[in-house]
Amino acid sequence: MTATDSHQWVLPSVVEFQPLPEIDLPLPLRAMLRRRGFDRAAVEDLIQPRELPDPLDDFPDLERAVERVCLACKEKEHLAVCGDYDADGMTSTALLLRAFEPLGARPKAAIPSRIEDGYGLNPAMVDRLHGEGIRLLVTVDNGVAATEALERARELDMDVIVTDHHTIPADRPPMTALLHPATTPEGSPYRGLAGVGLAYVLAIRVAQQLCRIDSIQVARDLFCIGTVADMAPLTGANRRWLLEGLSSLHRSEAEGIKALQRLAGLGDRRLNADDIGFQLAPRINAVGRLGDPALVVDLLTESDPGQAMALARRCDDYNRQRRELCDAIEAEAIALLEAEQADCIPPFLLLAQSHWHHGVIGIVAARLMERYHRPVALLAGDGDGRMRASARSPQGFAIDEALTRCSDLLLRHGGHPAAGGFTIAAQHVHALHERLNDLAEPWLEQQGRGRPLRPDACLSLKQVNWDFWSAMEKLQPFGIGHPTPLFWSRSCQVKDCRTLNGGHLSLTLVQDETERRAIAWRCSPPQPMPALVDVAYELNVNLWKGEKRLQLTLKALREHQPDTRINRGRRQYDVKLDTQSGDEVSFNLCNDASDVLKARWTDRKGVDSSDSRASHPEIERLLWEAALSLGLTP
Repeated sequence: MTATDSHQWVLPSVVEFQPLPEIDLPLPLRAMLRRRGFDRAAVEDLIQPRELPDPLDDFPDLERAVERVCLACKEKEHLAVCGDYDADGMTSTALLLRAFEPLGARPKAAIPSRIEDGYGLNPAMVDRLHGEGIRLLVTVDNGVAATEALERARELDMDVIVTDHHTIPADRPPMTALLHPATTPEGSPYRGLAGVGLAYVLAIRVAQQLCRIDSIQVARDLFCIGTVADMAPLTGANRRWLLEGLSSLHRSEAEGIKALQRLAGLGDRRLNADDIGFQLAPRINAVGRLGDPALVVDLLTESDPGQAMALARRCDDYNRQRRELCDAIEAEAIALLEAEQADCIPPFLLLAQSHWHHGVIGIVAARLMERYHRPVALLAGDGDGRMRASARSPQGFAIDEALTRCSDLLLRHGGHPAAGGFTIAAQHVHALHERLNDLAEPWLEQQGRGRPLRPDACLSLKQVNWDFWSAMEKLQPFGIGHPTPLFWSRSCQVKDCRTLNGGHLSLTLVQDETERRAIAWRCSPPQPMPALVDVAYELNVNLWKGEKRLQLTLKALREHQPDTRINRGRRQYDVKLDTQSGDEVSFNLCNDASDVLKARWTDRKGVDSSDSRASHPEIERLLWEAALSLGLTP
């Protein structure tokens, strides 16, 4: 959130007056779940996920993969675990190293350098590992599209087990076995697994086959970290295993995980998904972005507490360096953009500087996307007159499709709708920007230039209490596929407004004599600050000097709008408060012909009107939308 944010507030859809009455949760949470498409069974499965099917029934190649790894364990064979340099790939690598070694195999890690080698398994790695006497490769979080490397492995008579969750190419390369979510049946709970989840499936089955389940006692801890760090959907198997793992992650037997927790100041309390996402994962990811990913693998497989702490401190140093680089590049990018485009921000933001660091430009691109609500590509020098880019895109603009339509200008490209990357000759950058602007302009015009803000439900500040927080905890963990709830509150008085060190905004909000503290990260106060505001926020717990307090993390703030407007295509309806007495509120709905319909709201009955027109289904829905826009119903 910034002081200059321009949001389009898109209020939630109308649901039934008392949604999901059989679920023991506060009404705003029930309304939120109903809007997300949950029925009673789905809510129960969310809170207490069902038993998982045998993965052997869902993964066609799992049995073959297990047999080959078991053979390697029994014969004490050397094998390579070929990972990736992000948190998913590094935790997956460490997971299999820790799982296979106690079973008799002799595994080693093989992770390419982000800067020198690029992504994934490559023919040079295959040749090198073959020369070291290795005849079994297990890829994690990569490999499914490494056609040249896999063909080279076949030429050298090497077995390759691929565990990957990236897109399977139309012409599947040769491999001994493939563990991939897309090979499972439609509706399988394993469909959302990231690379570390697939590694976990393989490790569990091998340990069970060899009757050594003790060998994977740390595997679930690594699964939790990798799954949250990779932003995998927190549904199905991911949700069940994460709920089980979070109950004991703070007591992990992995010395490296213990060291990271101590450095992050997490203490000995039970951890949640946010602790992983905002404290542990960045310290791991920073190494893959700026340094040698072997450091993280060493940390997560280290058994000596002192050595683990030394390695964790190196990770912490990289994370500090990553923050400094990101802040510097972001500030430079904003200055470049607003100096050159002060009056007209282009539909597609493309900025290039040869000295920017490849490892962090994706993070900064994501920040700029959030700030300006536009697709963004940041380019850094790649030598020999080339630029390498990371791109990020808001929902609704598919960056992978846009890059495909510009492929004649690119040396290489890839990605998915929300994120991508490409390499381009420097002389083609201007032409690329022009074409990307042409592609983004229609999308921007259609969705509006303000950033869409979609709250899940309306709360009064009085409802923000520990009972509500306890109910919300039943729905955790939140993440991809089940996002953190975004609430909104109307007509809050700003009692206190302060700017904190680091450029954060602290507010004290008051509504009907109830006070709540709010924080807006990396935000300066709007000038002037309105006396009454509507706010959109996530709900968090702030722990400071041993004291726990509920805190509103602001995502948007606007001057309070006592009257609202409903848009229905070309027609507009104004909603105006009339009177309020006890639990009854009167309001008027007025169309563009100045025709007025009077209605009432009570907490017992909902919307009621003596006007005969209110019985028409479309008019009735309009009245409910009016009540929702006034914050009378969640």
